This record gives sequence, C-alpha cells and structure tokens, in this order.
Amino acid sequence: MSKSKTSEARRRFLRDAARTAVGVGAAATLLGLQSKQGQAHTSGGVPIRPPGALEGNQFDQACLRCGLCVQACPYDTLKLATLLSPVASGTPYFTARTIPCEMCDDIPCVVACPSGALDHSLTNIDDSRMGLAVLIDHEECLNWQGLRCDVCYRVCPLIDEAITLEPIRNQRTGYHAKFIPTVHSDACTGCGKCEQACVTEIPVIKVVPIELAKGYMGDHYQLGWEEKVELRDGQFPDTPAIAPSEHIRINDGGRK
Repeated sequence: MSKSKTSEARRRFLRDAARTAVGVGAAATLLGLQSKQGQAHTSGGVPIRPPGALEGNQFDQACLRCGLCVQACPYDTLKLATLLSPVASGTPYFTARTIPCEMCDDIPCVVACPSGALDHSLTNIDDSRMGLAVLIDHEECLNWQGLRCDVCYRVCPLIDEAITLEPIRNQRTGYHAKFIPTVHSDACTGCGKCEQACVTEIPVIKVVPIELAKGYMGDHYQLGWEEKVELRDGQFPDTPAIAPSEHIRINDGGRK
C-alpha cells in the first residue's frame, strides 16, 4: 500500500474515532441531564404552574418564556425552568415544598404576563386553581395515627373552606376521635402552604396538577341533593302526590 493511501486511511480512522467520541460524550451528557431532571422532580416536589395559568397545552402555546412573571413575584416563589429543572426549559413554575405561593392580593405575576398565558381575568387570588392538595399517604399522616397535628389545616389561607378537619372514631382506642384533614376541591387554590408546612420528613400532603388529582363521575349520575330536588314521602319527583288519607300507616306490625 502506498504512503498516500496509508495516510488517507489513518486520517479517516482518526476522523471516525473523533466523531464517535463526540457522539458518546453528547449522549452521556444528555443522559446525565435527564437523570438530574428526574432527581429534581422526585426530591423537590411536583412542579406547579403560576396562578391564572391557562389549562393544558394552551399555557404552553401562549407562554413566551420571557420570565416577567418570575421577576414580578415578590417572594421568589416562581422559578424559570433550566435544563436541569423538572419542566420544559424556560417555563415558569414553583415547587410547594420549597416556597409556596403567598397568595398576593394584587397577583403581580398575572399582571406582568404580556401574552395572557396567565389569565388577566383572574382578579381574586382565592379563585386561582394552581393545583390541588391531596393527602397522599394516610399511613404516615400524624392525624391519621391519632395524634393532633393539624398543621396543614392551620396554615391554610382558606381555613375551614379548602381544608377542614373531619372527626372519625379511633378504632385503636375505641373511644378517642381522629381529626382527618380533608381537602375540598371547590375551594383549594393549590397554593402549597399545607405541603410546605407538613411536619413529616417527606410531606404526606402534596399539591399536584388538578388533572392528576381529580377523577370524573360522569353525567349519568344525578345527585338530587345538589340539584335541590325535593323528595317527599319517599316519592320520585315525577310521581303524583298521594293524599294524606290514602297513606298506609304501619303500627306494631299491622296496617291501619
């Protein structure tokens, strides 16, 4: 083989080896970023969108990734996602366990949004639905164990509306009561104060996106007590009324 051919083969070999090394290095970098993203997601909590965020893909399409809402937040709650964040780069979000939403009356993040990705029709922070608090782990909840913790209930900005304490019988003792934190989705704003204040090492109450937290009963179930349908004398609404004299009365097992 001539010297020119040998030199050309050597250059080709070195060029291919360099390309392979670059490719392997890039793949390793991407895998490392994905791993760190996963670690951030599990350790830092579930990422929650700012108040007034449009639903689903509408927010992703409308958001300019400008960061003005992050700059407007006076409590450093909102963050702008990076490559290592648990959401798409440039997206505003917060994690409740780290810094919850402080429920500003003037909602400066919404006011600062130039695109409407944060809905400007939101004028009352109590109407925001950033997410929904869910009591994830009953077994580790101190109140479920019969201890009086109540911290998530006490820190709730909408106490006795978004979170209430519901008494149930303590089966272990037979005579004490447990007071169970109960979240009401029609009032919970998803601010995350309950998750941030939870005293357990890993919070047993967490704020998650509403679409993950809630199911759907379906339209074929009718809840008469919500529709304010009056059912008297055990009758259905469409059945004719029975005159009082025609009622069948039962007394001591016999009819009169």
